[in-house]
Amino acid sequence: MGTTTPPRTLAEALRARDDESLAGLLRARPDLLTPVPNDITQLATRAGTRASVVRALEHLDRFALQTAEALAVAPDPAPYGTLLGLLTGEGRNAGDIRDTHEARDTPGRHDDTRGADALADAIADALPAALGTLREQALVWGEDDRLHLVRTARELLAPSPRHPSPTGLGPTVAEATAGMSPGRLQEILAAAGLTATHDPVSAVAALTGLFTDRAAMAGLLDTAPAEALSVLDRLVWGPPYGEVTPNPAPPVRWLRDRGLLLPVSARTVVLPREAALHLRAGRAHRVPEPQPPAVEAIAHRDPQAVDSAAAGQAFLAVSTVEELLKGWNGGGPATLRAGGIGVRDLKRTAAALDVPEPVAAFWIELAYAAGLVASDGEAEERYAPTPAYDDWAELPAQERWAHLATAWLAATRTSGLIGGQDAKGRMLSALGPGLDRSAAPEVRHRVLALLAALEPGTAPDPGTVLARLRWERPLRGTAASPSPAASGSSSPTGSGSDGDTGDLRTRIALWTLNESELLGITGRGALAAQTRALLASGPAEAAALLAPLIPEPLDHVLLQADLTAVAPGPLERPLADTLSVLAEIESKGGATVYRFTPGSVRRALDAGRTAADLHAFLATHSRTPVPQPLSYLIDDVARRHGHLRIGAASSYVRCDDETVLNEILADKRASALRLRRLAPTVLAAPVDPASLLEGLRDMGYAPAAESAEGDVLITRAGAHRTPPRTAPAPVPEGPPVPDTTLLGAAVRAIRAGDAAATAPRKERDQDADAPPAPPGSLPRTSAAETLATVQAAALTGSALWIGYVNAEGAASQHVIAPVKVEGGYVTAYDHTADGVRTYPLHRITGVAELADDATP
Repeated sequence: MGTTTPPRTLAEALRARDDESLAGLLRARPDLLTPVPNDITQLATRAGTRASVVRALEHLDRFALQTAEALAVAPDPAPYGTLLGLLTGEGRNAGDIRDTHEARDTPGRHDDTRGADALADAIADALPAALGTLREQALVWGEDDRLHLVRTARELLAPSPRHPSPTGLGPTVAEATAGMSPGRLQEILAAAGLTATHDPVSAVAALTGLFTDRAAMAGLLDTAPAEALSVLDRLVWGPPYGEVTPNPAPPVRWLRDRGLLLPVSARTVVLPREAALHLRAGRAHRVPEPQPPAVEAIAHRDPQAVDSAAAGQAFLAVSTVEELLKGWNGGGPATLRAGGIGVRDLKRTAAALDVPEPVAAFWIELAYAAGLVASDGEAEERYAPTPAYDDWAELPAQERWAHLATAWLAATRTSGLIGGQDAKGRMLSALGPGLDRSAAPEVRHRVLALLAALEPGTAPDPGTVLARLRWERPLRGTAASPSPAASGSSSPTGSGSDGDTGDLRTRIALWTLNESELLGITGRGALAAQTRALLASGPAEAAALLAPLIPEPLDHVLLQADLTAVAPGPLERPLADTLSVLAEIESKGGATVYRFTPGSVRRALDAGRTAADLHAFLATHSRTPVPQPLSYLIDDVARRHGHLRIGAASSYVRCDDETVLNEILADKRASALRLRRLAPTVLAAPVDPASLLEGLRDMGYAPAAESAEGDVLITRAGAHRTPPRTAPAPVPEGPPVPDTTLLGAAVRAIRAGDAAATAPRKERDQDADAPPAPPGSLPRTSAAETLATVQAAALTGSALWIGYVNAEGAASQHVIAPVKVEGGYVTAYDHTADGVRTYPLHRITGVAELADDATP
């Protein structure tokens, strides 16, 4: 600790640290830095607040947390040897009480002993590092012979009826017998074979001594009925509380009479901590875990095969996102009032992408995280691609993948929650609120880091990955109801101290493994080389490694006589865009099959293409001759396209051929359009032009929309874009980790403030009847005395301690060396701020001269 006198408080322990150690504390617990504490005392106070301690405990690994839990049930203060004994025990296997107290020779006894010795050695080796972590984070302070767990952590981890300890231990004998009558204590001592005493303190000490004396305790348990030992078996590892009936069974009565079960209420008893520790052979935890579990492999694959599989999936991921946003080019699903898209729209999108709904939700959220889709903000709000999508679509495939993968790693929105409910019972929808989980980026990075630590081509066992993550961030034990063991029930209650496997971090880790395979982060379960580069060097290096593995885009297709076109690989973007308008995608895979239909050809004509343009396009990009049926289809649709003209009346239909209009009026399917003739070549309808266009197209016609001037309106594909949008900002998990510059400045400010707060001051003459000023209070002097003292200090060059209240009413203390006093202001070198400052005299609460040996 760097001091000869042991610290008496956490503040003294922090004050004795060097600057590097203080910076380490602020780096590990950045919440202590907001705002910067005025001095060491305030830093210590903030480090002991409940919210800050809970946050620090949640960031401990399992063995560091077990160390803190052992200190919580140890005496305060506890020597290092006591802590080590609580973690290693006394070298015996306490798995079963009857085996402990019946010396039976079993075939595996020597193997168990060797295993226990190895575990004890591992604990002894790991304990200094775990204790160092707790000290660094100001959860433990003091020398090795006097270790103190901060009071708030002890309250959180120590046992109580409302919050049982994660160790499964109950209260001490002294705590459990508080308020018990002296007569009842004497009865317990007599039944246990101890000398009765009328002094309750002595009686408690005698009972505690019995439970901590191994020989005497062994003798007492040797006389216990077998059924009583069975009850203890169920309570020893927790929960230590049990329910009893008004007339308990003889084994329970035997334990209660001898103090091995002490009453908590009329129907609840508890196994005292000292007795439980004896039955556990001195161990605080059933299974100490000093070392993290290893991540095991389930398969070793060829690294080149892994990279190729991941590259294929990466290309498919890019294509899927592009297909999703092409489908939303003209305006995607409507925005719900609460935000997000509806269930029907999600199902429709999943059907269009030919994927399950959870996978469709993942692609939608990924596009949103990458800034490629957003709400358009219009009156009838819809989701649509952003202008950033057009820039992204022009990039090479490998760069598009790197952009998606980078966005996924940093995103806090968690698509796996979609379809569930929030705390208020409302359904969570894709693109809606409530999907941010600040732990998601950290879990993703940690899962991928574990995979990166394996040899290339190694596919890990997901179960061991989850076990490792749970060790690194364990869940604290949850409260459990009293066990029915004490009442003789045959169904013992287990301890919840091992954590819940369904916690959020575990689910995020499972989603990470699944999403990694979808996105091409992994291939066949193993981390790809391009992902290793992404984690180590950034997206540029990852894209460079991925580029050779992605097939080059093609500039041709193969036209077939059945009105289909086969793309034997990825197509160049202009070709793919035009073909997606001219034909429908029939199937996807290694080769994409497009089918030409009257509707798809009409769509191309609506986009401004002519029949000649389409013939030339197909002849240019087909490696096979254009089939005659396809040429006939294009010419036939083009001949009928635009024969009918639709404009706004509400809407009208215009056609030079009266017989066509007569056919429409005679068709029963047109009744919903409520058409009426205005002239031999004009029909009017009360519906809008878009609905009239759609209705006539459903009837098999090929109408074209026209403007007020009579010109054909061309429908451009992908015309709808949102205003410029930025990608959603991730929700951080607590305060950000400060950089080195900020840490250095904060440590200097805390040191300077502490120097001002603790600098010895000269005693001032004061009224004998006036009470002494409390420690840490601001100095108080009259305005005249303040002015005179400051002027004198400016003349002599001495330093002063001042109290100051700024314009916001915040009070602070400073050590200053006045240089000039004029106009109601004092200009001085501020030792606290390490700079020259000017202070209004009317805001100085008072001054005090520093002792001669304390002048800075």
